[in-house]
Amino acid sequence: MSNPDDPRTWVAKAENDLLNIHNNLTADRVPWDTVCFHAQQSAEKMLKAFLAWRGQHVSRTHDLVALLAEAVTAGGPLETLESDCRLLTPYAVLLRYPGAAAEPSEQEAREAIVAAQRLYREVLTALDIP
Repeated sequence: MSNPDDPRTWVAKAENDLLNIHNNLTADRVPWDTVCFHAQQSAEKMLKAFLAWRGQHVSRTHDLVALLAEAVTAGGPLETLESDCRLLTPYAVLLRYPGAAAEPSEQEAREAIVAAQRLYREVLTALDIP
C-alpha cells in the first residue's frame, strides 16, 4: 500500500491519471467524460501531493478550489491555477452518473487536459522533490 504522507505516491497516482488520458486519446472511440474525470483526478492528486510535501493534512475532498486554497495557505506559489481548478472541479463527481451533467464535448475535454497538465507542471515545480 502506498504512503499517503509521501508526496511522491500522490505524484505517481497523478501520473497514472495522465497516462489514462493518453491511453484514451489513442482509442478508436474516445470517452470524453472519462478523459475529463482523469484530468480532474490528476489535478486533485497533485494538489494533495503538495499538501503532503508541506506536512499538511490532506483533506478528503474533490474540490480543487478548496485544495488550492489550502496549498496557497501552506506556502504554495500556485494562485494562478484557480481558473484551472474551477474548470476541473465539476468533473470529479457529476460525470460519473448518467444524467447528472451534460456530456463534455471534445473541446471541453481538451481544455480539461491542458488545465490538468498545467497544474501538474506547476505543482511539480513547486514540490522540488527528487
